[in-house]
Amino acid sequence: MSRPGIDRSRARRCGWRATLGLAALLGATGGAQAAEVAIACGGGGDGDYCPIAARAWAAQTGHSVRVVTTPNATTEKLALFQQLLNSHSQDVDVMMVDIAWPGLLAPHLVDLGEAVPPAERKAFFPALIEANTVDGRLVALPWYTDAGLLYYRKDLLDKYQRPVPETWQEMNETASSIQQAERDAGDDEMWGFVFQGRAYEGLTCNALEWIAGYGGGRIVDTDGAITVDNAQATAALTEAASWIGSIAPRGVLNYTEEEARGVFQSGNAVFMRNWPYVWSLAQREGSPVSGRIGVAPLPHGPGADSTSTLGGWNFAVSRYTDTPEAAISLARYMTSAEVQRQHALNNGMNPTRIALYDDAEVITANPTMTVLRPVLMNAVARPSAVTGDAYARVSNAVFNNVHEVLSGRAEPAAALDTLDQTLTRLKRRQW
Repeated sequence: MSRPGIDRSRARRCGWRATLGLAALLGATGGAQAAEVAIACGGGGDGDYCPIAARAWAAQTGHSVRVVTTPNATTEKLALFQQLLNSHSQDVDVMMVDIAWPGLLAPHLVDLGEAVPPAERKAFFPALIEANTVDGRLVALPWYTDAGLLYYRKDLLDKYQRPVPETWQEMNETASSIQQAERDAGDDEMWGFVFQGRAYEGLTCNALEWIAGYGGGRIVDTDGAITVDNAQATAALTEAASWIGSIAPRGVLNYTEEEARGVFQSGNAVFMRNWPYVWSLAQREGSPVSGRIGVAPLPHGPGADSTSTLGGWNFAVSRYTDTPEAAISLARYMTSAEVQRQHALNNGMNPTRIALYDDAEVITANPTMTVLRPVLMNAVARPSAVTGDAYARVSNAVFNNVHEVLSGRAEPAAALDTLDQTLTRLKRRQW
């Protein structure tokens, strides 16, 4: 359903391009008629900074803004956006999109490359611009970001005089040793490591980190080459499978982020892989592990480098908007340095602009940023941009095959061969 009172002629939808750059850079209405821009934010809770920033933009520019709340669940939010865009709806002009969605939604999104000069793009972490670029088109601007981190019990490493592990093998050995020592001391619920092992998108993120961190490639390269069936990837999955029932409970096969956090924050795990959001929750008053934890880059395989999967959210502009100049202005404002700074200070969200990682006040408010900066410089995106609207099937194939390995129902080499064949079939269909 479209908003009332809008001229829906094709000429108005297409004729904006000639003045795109100037209007997007100025943002204010000048002599033009003020526009109403509808922005799809989050679920509307206290932690949703999007409406606050959007209304500040409206106050500064003379435009008006209509905030559209969306479901909290990521899959439901994506379904809503796909329904709106596939019907060419003008109900939403600017939308907050997950880092894995640009490839899925790109045909319906404005190319922001004309409005955002190369010098400004360089202000963002390169991997985030790469993840939001589809077929050479910059279809979204990064707002805040995440990457996988290793959480550890600092008090237990100190107690047993163990360093923070740099390789997965070191993590395995340290986790096993401390787990056994704590159980011998009477803590029967202690485990060495928890992570996201359920067959869902979170396991795709973990699997990409294991494989890339073993030097086994990115599953699908940015040029579309399928790289998953190799000796390093096999070694990575062999290592991960060895954790189940040893340093990780079998229940981890059904863990998402929150189940893993629950075990770690209850004091029942030495190590955990999770996103930066956990830090503030684990350190809050009343948490059993408050003041007793640390964070580090994820471990890696022999002779390889630590790799984290990118997470986070971005702002995109619908191709079907009747207010393109104002909509682009709003998207640029939402991802500006000052808005990101306030978002970090007020909500603890990690900026996507590199310079903010040198801001002392921001770092004081978000201590994990000192660890996160080098992590983000080496982080990798899921292969969503290159696989387009087939990404959901690609990810499904990844997490299901990896889950079979972790569950002991498939050997790593056989599962990777099956995954390679599945991805090859999807690629033949042009992804």
